[in-house]
Amino acid sequence: MNAWFLLLYDYVPDYLERRVPLREEHLRLIREAHARGELVMAGAHDDPIDGAFDGGAIVFKTSDRAVVERYAEADPYVKHGLVTRLRIRRWNVVTGGE
Repeated sequence: MNAWFLLLYDYVPDYLERRVPLREEHLRLIREAHARGELVMAGAHDDPIDGAFDGGAIVFKTSDRAVVERYAEADPYVKHGLVTRLRIRRWNVVTGGE
């Protein structure tokens, strides 16, 4: 049975500048996980705090938490230090997401 997981990222203050050389690889991983049916949606927070975009969220639907862990380990934003903190949380969806 598939479960919902949130992959939550906190970003460095200069995330927008530092992501430029890594963005295409990051988006490729997103597209591939989406094509496999593991990743449902993804995006960065769109309300900057103190002028900085500070985080993002990726929603997964999978039977295996390790899928989310492997995604995070492969993400260039994580590997190159743009993510200062990540959390994987099982998400109890009450409505929607059929």
